[in-house]
Amino acid sequence: MKFEDYQPYLSPALAKATNLIVESGQGCYLTDIHGDRYLDFVQGIAVNALGHCHPKIVEAIKDQSGKLITASFNVVNYPTTLKLAKRLSEVTPGQLNSVFFSNGGAEAVDGALKLAKAYTKRPAIIAFQGSFHGRTFGALSVTGSNAKYRKYYEPLVGSVYFTAYPSKDICPKGFNEEQRTRFCLNELDHLFQYLIAPDQVAAIIMEPVQGEGGYVVPTKAFVQGIRDRCDQYGILLIMDEIQSGYGRTGKMFACEHFDVVPDILTVGKAIAGGLPMSAVVSKKEIMAEWHPGMHGTTFGGHPICAAAALAVLDEFQQSHLLDHVNKTGTYLKDQLVRLQKKYCCISDVRGLGLMLAIEFSHPDGTPAGDILEKVREGCLNNNLLTLSCGVHNNGMRFATPLNVKKEEIDQGVAIIDRVLSQICAK
Repeated sequence: MKFEDYQPYLSPALAKATNLIVESGQGCYLTDIHGDRYLDFVQGIAVNALGHCHPKIVEAIKDQSGKLITASFNVVNYPTTLKLAKRLSEVTPGQLNSVFFSNGGAEAVDGALKLAKAYTKRPAIIAFQGSFHGRTFGALSVTGSNAKYRKYYEPLVGSVYFTAYPSKDICPKGFNEEQRTRFCLNELDHLFQYLIAPDQVAAIIMEPVQGEGGYVVPTKAFVQGIRDRCDQYGILLIMDEIQSGYGRTGKMFACEHFDVVPDILTVGKAIAGGLPMSAVVSKKEIMAEWHPGMHGTTFGGHPICAAAALAVLDEFQQSHLLDHVNKTGTYLKDQLVRLQKKYCCISDVRGLGLMLAIEFSHPDGTPAGDILEKVREGCLNNNLLTLSCGVHNNGMRFATPLNVKKEEIDQGVAIIDRVLSQICAK
């Protein structure tokens, strides 16, 4: 079996990172149809929180699929989905305890934008440069990580305004962390003064840690400054935690690092251990303005996905997973810093918990996406799957399982080290 034989039947719109045909997976590893085993540091793009085919998730899926596959959650209720809504409300911050289930991250973002407009009765949305929220029309309208995503699709949803996020790529060159924070908050204030009155803004949507944009971690002062402005003007704060949430940063949700509770939270990727599920979570008084029929879904709240999601939450509790993320995240970051000291082409190591990235640059400081691609190709040839990030595609992000073992980290870092020794000067 060759991918090329089937490629004519697949739309080229879905970019393929590899031509691998994978037959099975277990934990941190994938096995292709030829029996070759790959260390997977992508995990479905941060989807498999517990690795491939975790036995408790597999058991939950088998058990529920033998009872009921679906009858549509807008027609009947399922025990698994009802239990999940309650369990999810118990781990989300603040008073975020009302849940609308959907199927994927972009769909959840679309729902969050609609909810914010329904509640505030205001037309405008503010998003950030460098952001990635998805590719549906609503989510794409608030995505600013790369112009290629928006090409040929204009006009998108109207009344969307972009402001600066405190990353080195976006802010003036040479600014330190404090200066970037101040610059970006001033940019938002200027947006209110010159382009859109704050009383016309329904929501500000942000990733507490930018994902596709480069795993950029802002300062607490910046995130709290956004929260303060939302409170001042009656604007809802939407936190997109599709990638950063569910333990990835060492806390259940990344916003907890900044002591900020959003008004609306989007959750996805890791929620169901590999099955397609997402959610919009908000306060009851906000959800109360989302009247029956104003939003809907056929497959959202799927009973099998909910069963898997319950198994994920069980494992979080029983294995003290957040403690493990913080411990192994520190270890992985130390290993990446060691690589940075060894190879001049690595210009930055950043992130929280197991949401980490390294950035590649040329000696003159320009982004080295070309070097990254050589490194990723070398890693693939050495049976390691990796993933890029950043507007210049010069960042390598690490999306290991949250229960990754030290020896698996060592194996992956050793492969990267070996590849770098052949590409970058020491």
